[in-house]
Amino acid sequence: MSQIDNTFIKLRARLRDRDIKLWEEPYYFDGVGSIESEMDRLARDLSGDLDISISDCRCALVEMQDGALRKLAARREFNDTGLATFNVRCVDSKGGTSQMMEIKCSLGVSGADLQKEVAKKLDLADPSHVKCISGGRIINGMRTLASQGLKTNQQLMVVVGGGNQGQELHERIQRIRADVEIVADADHRFMEMEDQDGRPIFLPPDENRTLLMAMGMYEKARAAMRKENLDEALLLLLETDELFSRCNSKFLEAVDNYALINLDIVWCYLCLKNITQLPDAQRRLDICERSFRKSYGEQFDRLYAIKGTSCPERALIMRLHLLQGVLYFHQNRRDESYERLEEAAKALDELKVNDDQLLTLVEMGYGESDARLALRSCAGNIDRAIQFIQDRREKVSEERRNSAPLRQVNQEMREANSGGDWVDPRSVCRLMEMGYERRLVVEALKKTKNNLDRSLDLLQRHSDELRANLTATPPVDESLLSTLQQLGFQTQTARSALETTENDFRKSVEFLLKSFVNETELMAVIGAMTKLLEDHGPSGSNRTTSNSSAPLLNLSSSKLALIQSVLGQAKSEMESYNAFKRFNEDLSENSSNYLDLPLVQEEQILSEYRRLLER
Repeated sequence: MSQIDNTFIKLRARLRDRDIKLWEEPYYFDGVGSIESEMDRLARDLSGDLDISISDCRCALVEMQDGALRKLAARREFNDTGLATFNVRCVDSKGGTSQMMEIKCSLGVSGADLQKEVAKKLDLADPSHVKCISGGRIINGMRTLASQGLKTNQQLMVVVGGGNQGQELHERIQRIRADVEIVADADHRFMEMEDQDGRPIFLPPDENRTLLMAMGMYEKARAAMRKENLDEALLLLLETDELFSRCNSKFLEAVDNYALINLDIVWCYLCLKNITQLPDAQRRLDICERSFRKSYGEQFDRLYAIKGTSCPERALIMRLHLLQGVLYFHQNRRDESYERLEEAAKALDELKVNDDQLLTLVEMGYGESDARLALRSCAGNIDRAIQFIQDRREKVSEERRNSAPLRQVNQEMREANSGGDWVDPRSVCRLMEMGYERRLVVEALKKTKNNLDRSLDLLQRHSDELRANLTATPPVDESLLSTLQQLGFQTQTARSALETTENDFRKSVEFLLKSFVNETELMAVIGAMTKLLEDHGPSGSNRTTSNSSAPLLNLSSSKLALIQSVLGQAKSEMESYNAFKRFNEDLSENSSNYLDLPLVQEEQILSEYRRLLER
């Protein structure tokens, strides 16, 4: 933010207050042009009023007049020809403007056509690498511009990376999206939702998957922010926002995550110097503030009463106030901007962590993030900070131990009812603790759509009817069991799979492949199946193994096809492990990492805008 920008903000507000239109008489006449004497008079008038030099004021007024005339010409062109004009600003990962350009096209064309026009201007071979952003949304390539609310004279932000970086950025985001999708589809084996204290969150499968996808993308966005890859972070955040918009609104209101995503999007706008997104920034900060006040109290008093004013959450509130102050400054609401920036400055001063104390804890083996959060929570007391870290870890571990039965029930319910009605595992456990049989409990909850009180009433009054609806559990099919053994699965787990899926072979294989606790076990099964194919396939049709204790299958073509199918599933499962490795490689293990703001950039931005206000 420069003093020139400050001059434009002041002038624009004053012209609006005095209803001065630089594109009308006496400042401009059609067929004549700009009236220099009137522009000079206006510059002298406003310069003293706003404490701006006459020459700076005159230059700014001329530029504003030219901009207004270009917009009028673009509007006339749109009315006459249907061609809309977009002012496009390309940004690089560190926030610089790499190029400003003007694009003209019909609002009836698709987002992909707009991408092509931008790519042509930038001399890029692949238009899919171009990501156009308008009003806080990535423009959809498959829909028309008009259907996405675009209008002529609109400001657009474009992220492409520079040189080969455009392709690298595009491929990286594609890979992240694919990996997150695989991890989210892995039935809780790699990623589960829990609160910051380690308590699990259970939702119906479809909503659970959408939210896991959103949270996965958000984690990768935060990792990009930590590396200061802001263009990548913004694209991931906007995709995260789109995923969150599909979730149940009542759930979003109950958690802080959606507020934090909005806060982070505005932070990226600021760091990328993208003030063209101001209306969207205002909307997002309003969402964030409402959520914080709901969670922490109207004046955040509930939070401060429980955790004190030095709590790590205050860093988020500080960032909110800082961004509000910046936004108010650009809206020329200077008194409000001053108030917000002063609130941010007070909090920033109280949240600073002593570098020597931080280094002491890091040298003791604690992570930098854990150490900074603990020191903030304990007002810089090292002994208390150490105890804080230990207590925090024990609390999370205890919550996870206590919730293990719930997690197990949830997993079993998902496996047993794949594609069927979702059953809330908390309700299953509560009713089973009252002494009711599990199968009856599940049937009651299905009938009442997880209404605990109505389910209890059914169990108490109509247990015979519930039992009559239960299908008899068939005995394990020994031939299927033998087949699973031959495929390399352990007898006990294979039997359990067949019991759970009522002898459904396909579901049993899925059950078994997803029950491995590590890659080594899965690789052993892949090895066993691969060897079967090698020994009995076309190249080794009658070869046998001397150390095989189980009778060999008579591998007809149908049996070979079966093994190949299961082997394909197993290899796909291995790809899930690989996807999780990639997904997890740059993520923090600290569940409170979102609270760990070093506050270095915040201090620089605060200082910059306070200086501008003082001028």
